[in-house]
Amino acid sequence: MTVTSNSLRSFAGGILIATSLIGAVYLFGPSEASSTGKEEPAEVQKLSEDEMVNKLTSKGYVIHTEDQWNKQLKAMNEKQEENASSDKKDDGKVVYKTMLTVSTGMTSIDVGNALEQANIIKDGLDFYKEVEKRGLENELRPGTFDVESGMSTDEIISAIFK
Repeated sequence: MTVTSNSLRSFAGGILIATSLIGAVYLFGPSEASSTGKEEPAEVQKLSEDEMVNKLTSKGYVIHTEDQWNKQLKAMNEKQEENASSDKKDDGKVVYKTMLTVSTGMTSIDVGNALEQANIIKDGLDFYKEVEKRGLENELRPGTFDVESGMSTDEIISAIFK
């Protein structure tokens, strides 16, 4: 297909006519604003403080003064501190709990390192040495076990090894 100068002029003329029509509709077409021509300012209504509070409370809002708000925050913080202090155990120790998943191919060294990373035991190497001393290094059984830092080494070993 060859482009002749006449077809190119026709195309340009069509674009010019289309843009002119769009511009005319944009400028002279119906407007979204009021069509009266006069724009009246919105009615400004001054409300007193009591009227504002009544209007907001009727719509479901809760209004507090700054003093009321601060008292409420203070009471909430005190309650949280009470709950935090009552949640602590009597001896003040933190107990870590974890779910240890032992898969086929893991060694007791891997288990000891995983328990150390979970803060269940202090040293993974000591755990491995204890397992080796008992002759259980080949008795590791796959599965998922719940262990916590409050458990003794004997309890952990009996839970994980056959």
